[in-house]
Amino acid sequence: MIKPELTTAQLAAFHDHFAARPNAAALARAAQKSGLFAASEDPAASQRLHRVFSTEIETGKPTNQRHSGRCWSFAALNTLRHKFSAKYKVKDFELSQTYLFFWDRIERANTFFSRVIETADRPLDDRLVSFYFDMALTDGGQWANAAAIIEKYGVVPEYVMPDTANTKDTTAVASYLNTLARKDGLKLRELVRAGMVGDQLTAARQEMMADVYQVIATAFGEPAAQFDLEFKDDDKQVHQVLDLTPQKFYRDYFETNLADYVVLTNAPDHAFNQVYSLPSQDNIEGGLPIRFVNVDFDQFEAATLAQLKAGETVWVGNDVLQQMDRKRGLMDAQLFRFDDLLGVDSQLSKKDRLQSRQATVSHAMTLAGFNLKNGKPDRWKIENSWGKDNGDNGVFVMSEDWFEAYTYEVVINKKYLPTNLQELATQPASELAAWDSLM
Repeated sequence: MIKPELTTAQLAAFHDHFAARPNAAALARAAQKSGLFAASEDPAASQRLHRVFSTEIETGKPTNQRHSGRCWSFAALNTLRHKFSAKYKVKDFELSQTYLFFWDRIERANTFFSRVIETADRPLDDRLVSFYFDMALTDGGQWANAAAIIEKYGVVPEYVMPDTANTKDTTAVASYLNTLARKDGLKLRELVRAGMVGDQLTAARQEMMADVYQVIATAFGEPAAQFDLEFKDDDKQVHQVLDLTPQKFYRDYFETNLADYVVLTNAPDHAFNQVYSLPSQDNIEGGLPIRFVNVDFDQFEAATLAQLKAGETVWVGNDVLQQMDRKRGLMDAQLFRFDDLLGVDSQLSKKDRLQSRQATVSHAMTLAGFNLKNGKPDRWKIENSWGKDNGDNGVFVMSEDWFEAYTYEVVINKKYLPTNLQELATQPASELAAWDSLM
């Protein structure tokens, strides 16, 4: 294979190409002085994204995940608290994200050890083994991870188990837990490869799990087995129910079965009208599995609109690393006109972004409304989990073209799906590789 070196003549041609561009010097000055974001921003975006919505669900005070990767659980709990708020007329009710995160850490350690044992016969540089050790106890997650925890352990109000310094900033505890998990994972591999099985292996694993529990309980506190539900509704009436368990609170007050929800994805790099699973990232043995029903954008959007019109918010997974102004809460596919500023075509299709790993599901939020223009949506209301100082008191707004380009997952109750998608969602799933673009 020929590997051509760059020549002086070629470099001179590159210079001539740059210099020949109209206004090259002026554009370069603007880019260098202001930075690419400021120099390329389209000021008309703020006009397109004004915050008036023809259909809107009130969402209460914004939550704040702070310096953690817990967006997937915040978005899931936000959808639940909206149900509680509407039913019991209490606008700013909040559920404990720490409670959910505590049990997720415990369960993920358990599944990590299972996967280490299952793959102990493979070399450490095997792609799947490397993936498991790389991910170990990462903060990130999918909707089904939150749903599986909620269905098994229930939920509690935020005041029962509030955030700690270690959930507000997970840097230290995540680093320690990953180190511990990898140390124990290597030990488990040694034990299995040395022939240990049965009760001895179970006992060694139980000791490791006890250490994990000790670390998490120290960092987060232990979850309450029972609590008193106390709140004041918007009519100033005080409500009190004593000695609830988290599971009873979830079953009695939310009247929700999360197994009834379907994750629709719009991933053009995969075949449409197919069901996919991602068992490598399931977090509970025997819990709700990660499943995606891949559909075209028209079906994806129609289901989203149906659920919002029914008054229920929508968990949504998308890529906030693209075309987003965090401070103002703007998401518009034409927010930054980089190509216009730089004079280069960098456009990729949604399929190409997924295939080349330019695309990623980097964040989860909650859709809470939309605006129709000539019968079609032109912007969407987003409840984020970045606190009140980002967006308009935590509320973001996305354009229709951003929704289509950078949104990959929505979670829809099956009752809002057409019959063909309800039936499709029950079909067996094709298993995705751990490193698939939908991870």
